[in-house]
Amino acid sequence: MKTLRLDIISGDYDKNIKIASDILKSGGIVAVPTETVYGLAASALDDNAIKNVFKAKGRPQDNPLIVHISGMDMLRKVAREIPDTAIKCAKAFWPGPFTMVLKRTDLVAESVCGGLDTVAIRMPSEQSIRDIIECSGLPLAAPSANTSGMPSPTTYTHVLNDLDGKIDAVVCGNDCLVGVESTVVSLFGEKPRLLRPGAITLEQLKEVLPDIEVDKAVFAEPEKNAKVSSPGMKYKHYSPKTEAFLVEGSSKDFAEFVNGKENSLALCFSEDEEFISTKYMVYGTKSDESTLAKNVFSALRDVDNENATSVYIHAPSKSGVGLAVYNRLIRAAAYKVIKL
Repeated sequence: MKTLRLDIISGDYDKNIKIASDILKSGGIVAVPTETVYGLAASALDDNAIKNVFKAKGRPQDNPLIVHISGMDMLRKVAREIPDTAIKCAKAFWPGPFTMVLKRTDLVAESVCGGLDTVAIRMPSEQSIRDIIECSGLPLAAPSANTSGMPSPTTYTHVLNDLDGKIDAVVCGNDCLVGVESTVVSLFGEKPRLLRPGAITLEQLKEVLPDIEVDKAVFAEPEKNAKVSSPGMKYKHYSPKTEAFLVEGSSKDFAEFVNGKENSLALCFSEDEEFISTKYMVYGTKSDESTLAKNVFSALRDVDNENATSVYIHAPSKSGVGLAVYNRLIRAAAYKVIKL
């Protein structure tokens, strides 16, 4: 299969948006930019197209997908019960990197939902995917556009490195602004539950959902046969090929731990540099968690170019956007955490 490059930066924007939309309407799959990461989109109403997404990614089919919509009218097509909390969240966080899990309608392909009666839905702020949704008239299911288990793609080059020749097209847009996947909240139970942290922080959520609870899967591995309502809760995720360890501790303690370790690499903060004498890469500033979020997946991909046998990653805080970065890194390290 030849993967089309649809350039919306220097190419004909309207023409390439229409080409992408036509491919999706015909049952094809297209990688598209969002503000979080690049997504691998297919019609959320087409079971065969969704199965091709799973096949291209090598993704387990019990791992649910997020449905992307362009407006509230489309929300009512994919969700059959819309509580007041959903309306409040939509007003506060949409369009943007926020996903809500609701009861699904029969229009949504069963393969989207991982065998559940619920569906995860978001309205992205990235204009190009919203234009594709509008042009096609379709809600789009779109997991990250990468090989399953690998770090998520934040540039179209990342997409092509993983999926060139396996998908119909990639929309070549700008690098993703946020860098980690959306915040996911379940709204169908007795209390709202944070299933996956993201750029919409727990602190922001509490302003709209004061009784929100944090699902234990944010920090811990779910049981093997557990059914999950959100992507990113199950299986090893976001991992480089290099064996990864997450390390909690101060800059001095982290440096003392990693210095002198043979054939290893430190993935650290800029604040750590003065203390480190071993090989290292910086993935952002500890005091600016948004930079960590934007850079973390690119850094995890770059790790594999260093030919190290292991990488030790300095863990961010568990507050604000740092919680989202920590959540991704604990999975990238397959829950191997070293506390200094």
